[in-house]
Amino acid sequence: MNDLKNKTAIVTGGGKGLGKAVAIALANEGVNIGITGRNEENLKETVSTLEAIGIKAAYSVFSIDNEQDVIKGIGELAEQLGGVDILINNAGIGNFGSIEDMPSDVWEQVIKTNLFGAYYAAKAVHPYLKAKGQGDVVNVASSAGLKAGGGMSAYAASKAALISLSQSMMAEWRKQNIRVITLTPSTIASEMSINGGLTDGNPDKVLQPEDFAEWVRDILKMNRRALIANGSIFSTNP
Repeated sequence: MNDLKNKTAIVTGGGKGLGKAVAIALANEGVNIGITGRNEENLKETVSTLEAIGIKAAYSVFSIDNEQDVIKGIGELAEQLGGVDILINNAGIGNFGSIEDMPSDVWEQVIKTNLFGAYYAAKAVHPYLKAKGQGDVVNVASSAGLKAGGGMSAYAASKAALISLSQSMMAEWRKQNIRVITLTPSTIASEMSINGGLTDGNPDKVLQPEDFAEWVRDILKMNRRALIANGSIFSTNP
């Protein structure tokens, strides 16, 4: 098993939902955490929760779709926390609607956030991982990127593109002992999926953020000779 204690992870979109759940799960393993997002109050609250666990935590406020802000924010977190070992590329948005009804600028923003944001964050973190001679990048895509449906063209296209980007990233960076992991979860009871009408969030039947977080933690704890290149998780009987 790979001991995660005293490593440092950056979790984009870490102020709530899946990102917050992953941050807490890793903090419980002794990982120091840097989180990013646009809502400072959410970030402050999450950092307080993480610090109560007994690890170092910090946050940076920026929009993931602005490359210069991403570079600056990740650099500040790396300086505060002493480098980066793990990137959880989680930040994303989900706007749903038909192709003819969704405004083009909204469609483009989904692509900008979900695809370009992950690209910017990975590029910003890479020098820190390369300098350490190893590291982990977890790119959070979606089962929608594997099979699209009506009303989700922007979201599905962004996640399909992220899957391809992540596979190229893995092919290039595994030679530097950097594990790039592409995850394609099905619907999870997050604020985005509940508000979007994708699930009622029933905790007895539907995947919860904590389930996803445990999965990420366990993948990262695998011996470093092993790489989970792609993985999906589904509710058993939603």
